[in-house]
Amino acid sequence: MQPDAMFSVSVRRIARKERSVFFQSTIAYLFLAVFSGVSLFVFFWGEAFYARNVADVAPLFKWMPILFIFLCSALTMRTWSEERRSGTLEHVLTQPIPLWHFVLGKFVGGLVVVAVALVITLPIPISVWIMAGLDWGPVVAGYLASLLLGAAYLAIGQFASARSDNPIVALLLSVAIGSFFYVVGASQFTAFFGQTVADFLAGLSTGARFEDITRGVIDLRDFYYFISLAAVFLVATVFSLERERWISDATEPRHVHWRWATTLLIGNLLVANLWLGYFTFARIDTTAGQQYSLTDTTKAYLNRLQEPLLIRGYFSDKTHPLLAPLVPQLSNLLAEYDVASRLVNVDIVDPQREPELEQEAREKYGIQAVPFQLADRYQSSIVSSYFNVLVQYGDEYDVLDFEDLIDVRNAPNGDIDVQLRNAEFDITKSIKTVIQRFQSAGNVFDTIKQPIHFTAYVSADARLPETLVTFKNELNTVLDSVKVKGNSQFTFELIDPDANGGAVAEELATNYGFQPMATSLLSDQTFYFYMVMGTQDQKVQIPLGDLQASTLQKNIDSGLQRFSDGFTKTIALVAPEQDYAAMSQGLAVGKPAFQQLENWLGDEWQVIHEDLSDGQVSGNADALLVMAPEGLNDNARFAIDQYLMQGGTVLLGTSPYNATLQNRNLVAQRYDSGLTDWLAHMGVQIEESLVMDRQSGAFPVPVTRNIGGLQVQEMQMLPYPFFLDVRGDSLNQTHPVLAGLPQLNMSWASPIKLDKALGDHLKVSRLVTSSDQAQLSQSLTITPTGQTDMVRAVQPTGEHYLLAAALEGEFTSYYADKDQPTLSLGSDDAVFDVAQVIGKSPASARLIVFASNTFLSDQVLQLAAAVNRSAMANNLSMMSNLVDWSVEDAGLMNIRTRGAYSQTLPPMTETTQRIWEYGNYLMSVLLILMTGFLAYRSRRKAQQHWYSFLAETKGEIA
Repeated sequence: MQPDAMFSVSVRRIARKERSVFFQSTIAYLFLAVFSGVSLFVFFWGEAFYARNVADVAPLFKWMPILFIFLCSALTMRTWSEERRSGTLEHVLTQPIPLWHFVLGKFVGGLVVVAVALVITLPIPISVWIMAGLDWGPVVAGYLASLLLGAAYLAIGQFASARSDNPIVALLLSVAIGSFFYVVGASQFTAFFGQTVADFLAGLSTGARFEDITRGVIDLRDFYYFISLAAVFLVATVFSLERERWISDATEPRHVHWRWATTLLIGNLLVANLWLGYFTFARIDTTAGQQYSLTDTTKAYLNRLQEPLLIRGYFSDKTHPLLAPLVPQLSNLLAEYDVASRLVNVDIVDPQREPELEQEAREKYGIQAVPFQLADRYQSSIVSSYFNVLVQYGDEYDVLDFEDLIDVRNAPNGDIDVQLRNAEFDITKSIKTVIQRFQSAGNVFDTIKQPIHFTAYVSADARLPETLVTFKNELNTVLDSVKVKGNSQFTFELIDPDANGGAVAEELATNYGFQPMATSLLSDQTFYFYMVMGTQDQKVQIPLGDLQASTLQKNIDSGLQRFSDGFTKTIALVAPEQDYAAMSQGLAVGKPAFQQLENWLGDEWQVIHEDLSDGQVSGNADALLVMAPEGLNDNARFAIDQYLMQGGTVLLGTSPYNATLQNRNLVAQRYDSGLTDWLAHMGVQIEESLVMDRQSGAFPVPVTRNIGGLQVQEMQMLPYPFFLDVRGDSLNQTHPVLAGLPQLNMSWASPIKLDKALGDHLKVSRLVTSSDQAQLSQSLTITPTGQTDMVRAVQPTGEHYLLAAALEGEFTSYYADKDQPTLSLGSDDAVFDVAQVIGKSPASARLIVFASNTFLSDQVLQLAAAVNRSAMANNLSMMSNLVDWSVEDAGLMNIRTRGAYSQTLPPMTETTQRIWEYGNYLMSVLLILMTGFLAYRSRRKAQQHWYSFLAETKGEIA
């Protein structure tokens, strides 16, 4: 038999023998039962899986490094110590098979047992996948990490067993060595050292390396670490057994050769870890959407750089223990930015070690050390530390502190869980911000890629009112100044629509819906004064404003910025006015408030409060957001209509019902938006009913319990069918706005019906629907109670009710054939009335309708956050995506929803939870029994293979 063939056969048959012997004993099944039982207990109870409300299997792997220390030690404690104690070690040492074949064969046999134990836990991820869907990338990475971890601990266990003839001593020694490699990188231990030493210790730790892989990133450095650790202890085991063959410790040449070979081999295995430390790019991101790799959007922003960009991390060596593990994560991410662009300079500093940088950070950037209180059972102290990231471009900069970068949640066991929120999003958003600030100080045309043409359709002076004649002259002056800035990128012309027999006027009516203006509804004096600007593919109308040159310049600049890649967009928000005096007294307020939405959008865009009473939308508005409108008058409707006709985007959240709190009861009230007829004209009808869905979110419900004869009322989070939990097929993941979002919450939503003829002239996208377990309700009683199961009372119709839709294309004005409001134009000293209407929109117009007044209100977002912060963040992230899409700026859309917020579990009764839990226990028992059955069938076959192999080997040697 050839040596390589002999190696393959011997290792395989030794492994098969070890596996067969292991499964002949009751210890094997005790091992599998303990492992699966502890894993299930930790998953469902130790980490409070249902209370976490996150659809992942992270709790399964969280305690694996500690669990494997004991289980792998128990698995290997008899491997060599029993051979030595029973006297069979001499038989092994005298076999013609090389010792390392035995060592490797026993190692492979133990690894097979560990793999079987891991397979028994597969019902857990399968259950989560069935419950709520699952990102399988981190699951596969987690099992791979567990197998690698098991390999390292098995090698450690073999070494410990080879050093003693007492299995208990071998067990303790193996546990001690395994514990050392785990504890050396634990945050509780590294907190005693500076960040540099802590990073080095974390690199030695099995726990830290294991955690890096289980998040879904298979890094060559982590992979090799476990392989090298296992190889080092296997080589040490072979050397330890080889010494058993030596008559004495005399330094014979053969002994010296063994010592040098072992030392060099172990040294090379260890040194290779340091060498591979430079290979930061050799990794595979297995997560859905590549959550731990820089997105193309980030790289696109970096490609816009024309000057060096500085990203400096200010991290203290001594910091809060909860922040310390986040420093290397953030440092690794910053290194990705450094690699992505040659114009990015990344610098990691500890200001407390460099006084000059600390002074600069304090005086120039306003960065201060934050005092954190550290306390344990023996003492309490204060440590001031830095956890900031500076992004600087030119003379513009933005600073992120720990509040911007981290997400703090209450863990189910009462502790605090601190994680990075979405670091790439936060850093890239800062990069976008500083680029916009830097460019806004320069020429807007530097960021416009296509030529811009400005056309003013203006009647002859004889037909214009005197004020507009003056304004026409000012228009020419302003356009000349813009032409100077834009050079060849900007052209303009003034066209009289009545010239050449009125052919242009007919074209305007057909293409844009522009109709002649009049000084009043009864006036015979008509004229044209419309301004259009844009590229060949996209055009926007420039409003007249107050007929001041400064306002005209501002409106033209705002229009130019719509075609720019670098300027901050402006969102016009229309929301109900709040009675803050009543709110301060704790009185019920029936109007939804949207302060959290405003604050969220304000982090990326300029948000202005829009007053529609004058019949116009501000000229600098890039998108119009109308939330829970109530009783809008004709002027407000006209403003919304004409903004859409100008090619703008209108985002509308409205429903015929609004939920209010009255006398501690939740009731639905009629809510007239004033837009019913206008929406019907656009082909959108919101029905006067509410959607109830069995796939629903939780709501705090007062429940009365009898405890020892006392009636006690407590709040419980129970499924509430008017809080729709939208996920899966109910979210149109093909639309860029919803791509990557795991779920949404829609509260007190009404069904939408679209005109079937809309598709003939508009692009229609069904964004959000209910599940097929929904029904409609006309009842105004919506108060949840603990006595009746409202979810079970839902009688599904099997229909997916439409809750949100997006329409794009050429709309026809509601006022095209109606009397339109008369608008006042001009300054205070020269005001005149003009009746004007745009009858048709360009193809760039967009109307997005959500049939709910409250799904983004402060009250609902707070309730959603009480159940799970992800639910609140998903709704807000979706709205940010909508704004990005509305202003035709992909922006941070692809980063915002990746990795920051995890999929949550669907609401389940306690009975359902117990069924899933006990079902997993039952499946584990069945898998263990199946393993025993298969082991019993293969036992005799394995023994026959082993004896025949020994006979063949001895025959060949002879």
